Amino acid sequence: MELSPGALMGPLLMLLSFVGLGFIAAQRLKIDPRPIATLLVYLIAPLTIFRALMNGGPTPQYLVLTLALFILVSLLSLLVHRLTRHRFGPQEGALLAFSSGTGNTGYFGLPVALILLPPEGVTLYLFCMLGINLYEFTVGFYLSARGHFSIRQSLIKISRLPLIYAFLFALLLSALNVSLPPALASSLDVFPATYTLLGMMIIGMTLSQVTLAAWDTRFIAACVGLRYLVWPAATFTAVLLLQMLMPVPAELAMAILLLGVVPMASNVVVVAMELGIQPQKGALAVLVTTLLAPLLIPFYLGIMLRATGLG
Repeated sequence: MELSPGALMGPLLMLLSFVGLGFIAAQRLKIDPRPIATLLVYLIAPLTIFRALMNGGPTPQYLVLTLALFILVSLLSLLVHRLTRHRFGPQEGALLAFSSGTGNTGYFGLPVALILLPPEGVTLYLFCMLGINLYEFTVGFYLSARGHFSIRQSLIKISRLPLIYAFLFALLLSALNVSLPPALASSLDVFPATYTLLGMMIIGMTLSQVTLAAWDTRFIAACVGLRYLVWPAATFTAVLLLQMLMPVPAELAMAILLLGVVPMASNVVVVAMELGIQPQKGALAVLVTTLLAPLLIPFYLGIMLRATGLG
């Protein structure tokens, strides 16, 4: 299974065009990105996750994947937070810890997954991605808030995040075998595209406010290292360990490997904007890792697929 750089150009150009639209909107229309970040966190993201769960039909096996990814990325972010909190400022350290546990698994990774994986593999990828999304709005949000707020204030902010309740409500409805009315289900179809569009546009909006003073070589180098050194090594090791312990379906192994090579998450900027913790630095780091993606993804996947016997 090979992935050429040309296969990534469509998704990459689409994402970069959204970033460009956000930049133009902020420059020419003077749009403030902060209300959009709030809209994403408190409305669009919860409804997007709720729709994915209701459409995916969560089974115990799928939810084990979600839980496993949630635990793994939470542990990784806590470790990064512990190792870097004294080497960076409070806000930079919090943002770095948050970004270490997540990646652009949705906006960028999902189009690539649709190219590489069969339908069953895409479903496995989505439930792995869900565990990372839950991390973003629980443990990750808490670590980010701790860079600016007290423990009590951070926990209060998490308790007000509707994504947690949307996730639990979807699980309850699925356990009760309750299906959404067709009209309601179809009305929710607009949210994934809206989530992608606004999530990428907000990077451009933030970049429109960036000055040279926002460039932090040490911070961006740390973000790139975490995203393109630590994550590929972690997912590659996880697949090798699983293959030693049990038969691993090829589509599951491929889904896990893909999680490790996507760029930084756009939600880094969304959360940084919502909490007021260095969104300009976050936007620059996200842009750098996204531009590196079409070069590094085929390189990493080619090596890892051959090493795991999937190539």
